[in-house]
Amino acid sequence: MTIRYGLIGSGMMGQEHIRNLGLLEGCEVTAIADPDEGMRQRSVETAGGRAQAFADWRDMLSAGGQDALVITAPNDTHHAILMEVLDTNLPILCEKPLCTTSAHCREVMAKSEGRAAPIWVAMEYRYMPPVQRLLAELAAGTAGTPRMMAIREHRFPFLDKVGDWNRFNERTGGTLVEKCCHFWDLMRLTLQSDPVRVYASAGVDVNHLDESYDGRIPDILDNAFVTVDFENGARGMLDLCMFAEGSYWQEVISVTGERARMEAKVPGPARFSVDGRERAAEIEISHRASKRVIREEVEVDETVLAAGDHHGSTFFQHQRFRDLVRSGQGVPEVSLADGLWSVIVGEAAEESARTGQAITVKG
Repeated sequence: MTIRYGLIGSGMMGQEHIRNLGLLEGCEVTAIADPDEGMRQRSVETAGGRAQAFADWRDMLSAGGQDALVITAPNDTHHAILMEVLDTNLPILCEKPLCTTSAHCREVMAKSEGRAAPIWVAMEYRYMPPVQRLLAELAAGTAGTPRMMAIREHRFPFLDKVGDWNRFNERTGGTLVEKCCHFWDLMRLTLQSDPVRVYASAGVDVNHLDESYDGRIPDILDNAFVTVDFENGARGMLDLCMFAEGSYWQEVISVTGERARMEAKVPGPARFSVDGRERAAEIEISHRASKRVIREEVEVDETVLAAGDHHGSTFFQHQRFRDLVRSGQGVPEVSLADGLWSVIVGEAAEESARTGQAITVKG
């Protein structure tokens, strides 16, 4: 069975989805909708020249011929698109964040009640092989009960996108929603608890300050420290810097319990490394009682790494989504509730950064 995919939006992340779907057996991108003519043409080429292109996604849906949809349009368009496409009976994979506000996320959830076809929120960081290894070790009890989780992401600035839509909070939801929804999702998944309190200190200090759009300077945060308290007493912390090109590890994800401390270390995309070459990720486990430290490389196929900027995670996410669609039963591994929670925490972090106050949150 070949699943025919229709993409709504085909910018930078859309190209990554097309490349990864091209690597998967039983998947074919047959339709692409994007208002930008250049991106439509590029997308058809990326899909092997066989996809049909549309300027309007409604025309794509009217033409039919899709078995599943992938929404990769700009963040602020997700809500309106979802509120219409949920009326179809097509499986949907929606890029993160689900919406730019928690209120819009709740509207999508209400609209989806009783819907038979699945909707999956694209939290692909869950599927990075080193993160999967860390989660497997946690499930095996290696660390004991996770009490503290720290994530450091030191990376390059936001990239240029069509129309530079990602330069303003009103379109992205803010950096701590747009970028960091991945991390709130990972914390909640790893610690197996819901957040209750968020505190952030953040700033706009380096990036994009020399840019101007109709007289407006970009307002997206480029660095932050954020702490998150969880209902079960666990704590999470994010250290984000988006003017740290050249960092050896782009992400370091640490989890500590009474038995061990574990770290998943993820390099950035090869095109941003000093030598332009891919590097292997690592997992490090420091056992408390024996003082023994284990370090291992976590290898990923080079073809999969070359298909995107997220260390293979987009490929493995699509593999799981494809299997769900093929089976015709089961539930998405990343639910609308997961998508909502990641936006709730991001919203609270943005508010905390503005006000200097800790923000209490609830689902």
